[in-house]
Parts: sequence; structure tokens; C-alpha cells
Amino acid sequence: MALLLLAFLAGALTILSPCILPVLPFVFTGAGRPFHRRGLPLLAGMVLSFTAVGVLAGLGGAWVVRAHQFGRMTALLVLAAFGLALLFPAVADRLSQPLVRLGQGLSRRSDQARSSGATAASSALLGVAIGLLWAPCAGPILGLVLTGAALQGATASTALLLLAYAVGASTSLAIALLAGGRMATILRSSMQTTAWLRRALGGAVIISVAAIALGLEQASLARFALADTNAVEQTLLAKVPVVPRAGPTANAASPLPVLGTLPPFPKGAVWLNSPPLSRDQLWGKVVLVDIWTYSCINCVRTLPHVRAWARKYKNHGLVVIGVHSPEFPFERDLGNVREATRKLGITYPVVIDNDFAIWKAFNNTYWPAFYFIDTQGRIRATHFGEGAYAKSEQTIQQLLREGGFRNVPTGLVKP
Repeated sequence: MALLLLAFLAGALTILSPCILPVLPFVFTGAGRPFHRRGLPLLAGMVLSFTAVGVLAGLGGAWVVRAHQFGRMTALLVLAAFGLALLFPAVADRLSQPLVRLGQGLSRRSDQARSSGATAASSALLGVAIGLLWAPCAGPILGLVLTGAALQGATASTALLLLAYAVGASTSLAIALLAGGRMATILRSSMQTTAWLRRALGGAVIISVAAIALGLEQASLARFALADTNAVEQTLLAKVPVVPRAGPTANAASPLPVLGTLPPFPKGAVWLNSPPLSRDQLWGKVVLVDIWTYSCINCVRTLPHVRAWARKYKNHGLVVIGVHSPEFPFERDLGNVREATRKLGITYPVVIDNDFAIWKAFNNTYWPAFYFIDTQGRIRATHFGEGAYAKSEQTIQQLLREGGFRNVPTGLVKP
């Protein structure tokens, strides 16, 4: 019960995170219209489709990846048609393609009968499309739920937790939608203003669809945030002993404890930017393992620092290894990971961890997660989530000096 409440609160906090921004243009197309006919069905469709995607992610299998990819492409087409119908209603009337007709049905029906608003069915369909595309920030609580599904399979408990998260997100969006409804009603009183507002929303929808289709939303939106929701979630999660962690082992020779040893990488794993690396090859090097996934905005925010550390200390004994553990089914596709790695400017080795073997070996529960390993293969420090970049770089410098590397650069990078 406590975890259900935490999942709901984490979802509600999503409205303060940058990952909600691509969703807002679609949601606010219903502002000023009857909430029970427009906003409620839309948010309900979003909740159900996101929950279904999260449950499917726990099933694994190539068919799930293909189904999710197909669903996302279909959703992009539907939402693009919806945006075009808002932008060019006269043109939309003359287009005959089925998807454009569907987009026309989602928007034009409400303009032809302004007093009634959009139908519940069209709004729910729009919500389903949004849910298929929405990849929320993987804070500690959502990370715990999704990885539980990935490791234990899809269960009723997992479905309830995902549903609670999605309901929390939709609740905060509903409040925002209701709060903005009065202003939208005033603006809609003018025909000229109505046309301008519709076109503005249509433009915002098209921009959002284009950003998602091109994979630009994570890299661009990662620069924005209204609050450090990750820290708030961590505070909430700390009050409930969900996942116990082993305590550090004392080490009198260094202020850094020994937290364990670097586990071996699975044989046969796919590596990007490097031939397969083994634990033996890394002996005598300081290693930073970054467990991440490309649609996680929290992960993307850390990448400028990780890339800078990889460049700065590459010739001084540091090896950075990215472990890509997928959050959603579409992130299991190797082609998607390759493309995202290229766009994000990642040149250090990345190992694909679709079955969460490395994740489980580290007993990890977070995206992103840093593990700092010394020259003897011992885990000496960890950091979960964003922030603490100065402390992380100082840890790298200390481990390099402990390992006997000379001329270790001082100062801190400024990505």
C-alpha cells in the first residue's frame, strides 16, 4: 500500500519534470471544453495505454518490441494528422487519407459543434496515442517499478503500481487543465482568437510530434526542469524500506569504502564503440560504469559530464563504460540504441543489457547509476540520479591517484 501511494505521488510530481512537456500541447487542446467530454477521456486513455506498455515491457520478447514500435509509429501518424487538422482545417477537409481523416475527426468535429466539445471516443483515442509515446522521467520510484517488472515479469502488483503512477500524472495534468480552462473559455469567446489559438496548438502539436519522431525530445528537454523531483522522490522512498542495500566494508587505507567487486560482463553481449571488454582487461584501470537508458531524461542530463570525464581522463587511466539497460520495449531495439548513442555524442564503450544481467549483478535499482571501480576491481563509490558532479569527479581523481597514475589532471570539467 505504501508503494502504491509513492507511485501515485511520483506520477503527480512528473508535471514539474521536463518529460511532461511533449504531452502538454495535446492535453491543452481540450482546455475550455467540457472536462467530462474532452479532458477526462483523454487522460484515461493515456493512463491505460501507458500502463499497458509498462506491463508489456515486463514480458520481454522480440514481438513486444515490434508491437511497441508499430504502436509508436501509428501514434505519431495519428497525432501528426491531429496537428495538421488544427493548423489547416480547410485543407484537412479535402484530404482523403484515412489517418488524416482520423485526425480531422479528433479536432474538426469539436469545431463544427463548439458547444458540445470533442466526443469522448475521439479524446480517448488521442489519449491512447499519447500514452504510447510518453516516456516519463525514470526517477527512483518509477525505476523501481519498471525494473521489478523486467526482472520478475508482468504481475498484477506491477500493473497496479504502473497504474498508480499514471493516475498520479494524469491527476496533476487534470488540475492544470481545469485551471487553464477558464482562461481558454474567455479566449474562445472571440472567433479570431479561437482560430489563432487552434493554429498555435496545432503548431505545438506538430513540433512535439517531430521532436519525438526524430528522437530530439530527450536531448532538448533535458535542459529544462521546474524542480528536482528526483531528490523529492528519493526522500519519499527513503522512508519506506523497499530495497535493502548492503553496507560498506571498512577500509583503513582510504576514506572510500569497499562496496563490492566489479562483476564480469556477460559473454556474447553486444558492445558499441568497442570490441567486447572483459573484467581481466580492465584490471589496473579505474572504471566508471554508468547504467543508463536513452529515453531517460535524467540519464541524458548526466551525459555531458560523463563524456567530459571520458575525454579528460582517457589517457590518465580511466575507462568509462555505459551499460544500456532499457526502460521501455522500444529501447531494446539495437538500431534505436545505436542511433541514440550517435546523436548523444557517446564515443566510449557501451554494452547492451537487454536482459538486465549486468543490472542484477550490481543489484541496481536506478537510472542513471554510477559505479566507481578502482584498479583492483573493487567498487569504491556509487552515485544514483543526477547531481553531485564535482564529488563524482573528485572520486575519479582520487582513485586514479591511488592507482599510481601520475600527472592526474586537477580541477573540474565544465561541460
